[in-house]
Amino acid sequence: MKKSQLILIVLGIVIISGLYALPKVVVDNKAGTTAVEDPMTAENSSPNVSELHANELSSDNQSQADQLKSTLTASGEPSERIDAAKTLASIYQNGGMFDSAAYFLGKAVELKSTDLLLIEEAGKAYYEAFSFALDKAKVEDLAEKTRTYLNQVLDKDPSRLDLKTKVAMTYVSSANPMQGITMMREILEADPQNEDGLFNMGILSMQSGQYKRAAERFEELVKYHPDNLQGQFYLAVSYFESKEKNKAKAQFEEVKKMTQDPMILESVQSYLDRL
Repeated sequence: MKKSQLILIVLGIVIISGLYALPKVVVDNKAGTTAVEDPMTAENSSPNVSELHANELSSDNQSQADQLKSTLTASGEPSERIDAAKTLASIYQNGGMFDSAAYFLGKAVELKSTDLLLIEEAGKAYYEAFSFALDKAKVEDLAEKTRTYLNQVLDKDPSRLDLKTKVAMTYVSSANPMQGITMMREILEADPQNEDGLFNMGILSMQSGQYKRAAERFEELVKYHPDNLQGQFYLAVSYFESKEKNKAKAQFEEVKKMTQDPMILESVQSYLDRL
């Protein structure tokens, strides 16, 4: 399981943290999608990302990072500078500093702008940073950069539904959430068993308070992808919020069988104690 997925489950939240900042919309009914509220009203200015986390690395990592930054900005071979940028990105990513990791992968792309694999890597890094961002300006900036990179890959290969789901989610947090939701529906029309599509539509249904519909989405998800621990957990939460106590209890017990992580089990137990 990915580090970001583990964090979300351990927190025991009912929606991904970033979704608190999303516009409230009805995402999964026959009548269509209706915007209700957009709480992202605070204006914030983004700092220079190249200077972010300057004092948050360990002394050893900081020394290595300084050397790599010197290599990156020097007039050496492009391949060496790209390797320096990628290593810098890895250092920051391992430290949970996803915005800085994405920034340096973007610098690598500048040195080899035709490398689709590198472009995709940068786009995914920006999406990871986007998924953890909270303030309005940063969310918008990271979403735009995610689309800039991933759409280049999609232009070459429109069949990459895994990348399309990421682009769709960046639109959901924009001033036009319908564009993202429409894209997500298109993904599920093309591939009704799509893991990311089912998961994200379930999450969006939860965010809009449609817990019964969320449960249906997560039921589909775990039917086709039973090892998706995150989906299993949110299915239980959806049952809980829908007041389906027996189903919630049985589902939380199922989640307990899937992991031995004490923090996840504690989160599950907190729900069981409330049933």
